[in-house]
Amino acid sequence: MDQPLLAGMAVVRGCCSLRNLKAWVPILSWLPRYNIRWLQMDLLAGITVGMTTVPQALAYAEVAGLPVEYGLYSAFMGGFIYSLLGTSKDVTLGPTAIMSLLCFSVVGGQPHRAVLLSLLCGLIQAVMALLRLGFLLDFISFPVIKGFTCAAAVTIGFGQIKNILGLHGIPSQFFLEVYYTFYRIPEARIGDVILGLLCLILLVLLVFMKATVDPGDSPDSKYTRVSRKLVWTVATMRNALVVVAASLIAFSWDAYGHHVFTLTGETSQGLPPFRPPPTSDTTANGTIVSFGDIVKGFGEGLAVIPFMGLLESIAIAKAFASQNNYRIDANQELLAIGVTNIMGSFVSAYPVTGSFGRTAVNSQTGVCTPAGGIVTSAIVLLSLAFLMPAFYYIPKASLAAVIICAVAPMVDFHVVAKMWRIRKLDLLPFAVTFLLSFWQVQYGIIGGVATSGVLLLYNVARPQIKVSDHGVLLMELASGLSFPATEHLSRIIHTEALQAASPRSVVLDCHHVSTIDYSVISELKDLLRQFKLREVELVFCRLQPSVLQVLLAADLQGLRSTDSLEAALQLMSENQ
Repeated sequence: MDQPLLAGMAVVRGCCSLRNLKAWVPILSWLPRYNIRWLQMDLLAGITVGMTTVPQALAYAEVAGLPVEYGLYSAFMGGFIYSLLGTSKDVTLGPTAIMSLLCFSVVGGQPHRAVLLSLLCGLIQAVMALLRLGFLLDFISFPVIKGFTCAAAVTIGFGQIKNILGLHGIPSQFFLEVYYTFYRIPEARIGDVILGLLCLILLVLLVFMKATVDPGDSPDSKYTRVSRKLVWTVATMRNALVVVAASLIAFSWDAYGHHVFTLTGETSQGLPPFRPPPTSDTTANGTIVSFGDIVKGFGEGLAVIPFMGLLESIAIAKAFASQNNYRIDANQELLAIGVTNIMGSFVSAYPVTGSFGRTAVNSQTGVCTPAGGIVTSAIVLLSLAFLMPAFYYIPKASLAAVIICAVAPMVDFHVVAKMWRIRKLDLLPFAVTFLLSFWQVQYGIIGGVATSGVLLLYNVARPQIKVSDHGVLLMELASGLSFPATEHLSRIIHTEALQAASPRSVVLDCHHVSTIDYSVISELKDLLRQFKLREVELVFCRLQPSVLQVLLAADLQGLRSTDSLEAALQLMSENQ
C-alpha cells in the first residue's frame, strides 16, 4: 500500500478516535457514568426549570411580537441538542428577553421570517464553531455588553406597560411607544391594571422570599428544613404559579360573562410540524418575497443576533462553570447553540440562547448533567400537546408582569459608578451603546463595538512614552510598538531630542516591545540617520531576543543596543 494512502488512513483514524469523538459529542463522556442519584437530581431540576420555562416562553414570544405558541416551539429543541453537544451541566437553552427583543427588531413579528432567521443564525454560529472563531467575541467589551443589557431591559420592561394597562395599537418604536403609552393612559382597562399590579406585587414578594430563604441553612434557623425547601420551591416556580392563578381568575370572570381582562386568545394546538423553514414569504397583499430579499431585509441583524446569542450563552456557561468547579469548551458551546438554532428552525422556533435565570434555577436545584434539559423539554412538549386550549385564558397582564420581573435585574446602573472609578473612558462605549439601543438595538451594539474599537486602536497608535532626563534622554515605551505608533514615536523623539536647541542623545527602553514590523523598521532607519546627521546617538536597551533578531536582520546602519538600562546610560556617558 502506498505511503500517501497510509498517511490518509492514519489521519482518518485520528479524527475518529474515541477521544476526538468525546470532544465533539460530550454526552459520551458522562453517559457511561450515569447513575440513579444523577437521575433523581436531573428529574427534580428538569421539572423545576420546566415549570419556569413554560410561562417565560409564552411571555418572551410576546416580546418577539410572535404568537405565544412560538415561545414554546423555541423552548424544547435546546434541551435535546444541548444534552448531546453541550459542555456545561447547568446551561439551559431557550427563548430569552434579549434575543426576543433582537428578533422583533429584525423581523417585526413575522413568524416565517423569525424561523428563517433561526436557521441562518444557527448556520453562522456552527460555522464559527467549526472554524474556531470564538475569539471574535472578545472584541465585544464589557461596557458595550452592559450598555446593551441595561437599554434592552428598559426597552423590554417599558414595552410591557401597555399590556399592564390593557392598551392596544401602541407603536413599537421606543420613543413613540413612550409617548403614546402616557398619552393613552385614560383608556386603560381597570381589570388589566389591577390584575397586572397584583401579579407584579406577588412576584416581587416571592423573589424576596427566595432571597431570604436558603434551603441549605442550618436546622436551627427560623424555618425547619422542610418548610424552607417548600418556600424555596414555591418561590422558584413563582412564574408558573402566578400565571396559573391569573388564568383561573380570568376564566372565572369570563365564565360569568364579565370580559374584564385582555386574554392571550386562540393559539395553535398540538406539536409543531417538523419541516424545513420557509425560504420565501408572502405579504398581506399576496406579493411573494424571495429568499434574497428576506436576507437583505435582515441587514446587520444577521451579524448582531448570532454574536449576541453566543456572547450571552458562553458568558453564562463560564460563570456557572467557575462557580461549580468545572471547565467548558467555548467552541463546543458555539456548536451546540448553532445546531440548536438550525434544528429549531425545523420546528418553527426563533433564535435562542442560554438563559441566565433558568440556568441559575437549574444549578440551585442541583442538576448533575445536561440530561436535566431533556426533562425540561419533555414538559414543554406536554404543554404543547395538552395545555394549549388552557392558554386561551392567560391574561396578557400576567405575562407582562413575568417579563418585567425577569428583566428588572438586568438594569444595573451601579456599574456606571464602578467604571467612573476605574476608567472613565469606558463610559463612552457604554453611553453610545445605551443611547443608540433606544433607536435600534442592533445600532446600539454596532455603535458600541465601533467606539470600543476606536479607543483600542487609539491606544495602539498612541502608546504612552515616559520621558526622563539622566544626562541623556531616556524614553520608555509603556506598551508595544506597531506601525500605527511609528509616527507618534518619531514626533516625540524629534520634539524632545532632535529639534532641541542642542540635539540630545536618546536611550530607547524597549522591554515592552514584543513584536516589530516593516513600517517600524523603516521609521527607525530614518531616525538613526537623523541622529547621525546631528552627531548624537540613539541606543536601544532591553530588547527582547525576537525583536533584536529582526533588527539585526534588517541591517540597520548605526544600530547599538544593550541588555540593561544601566549599561546603556554608562555607554552614553562614556561617549559624551
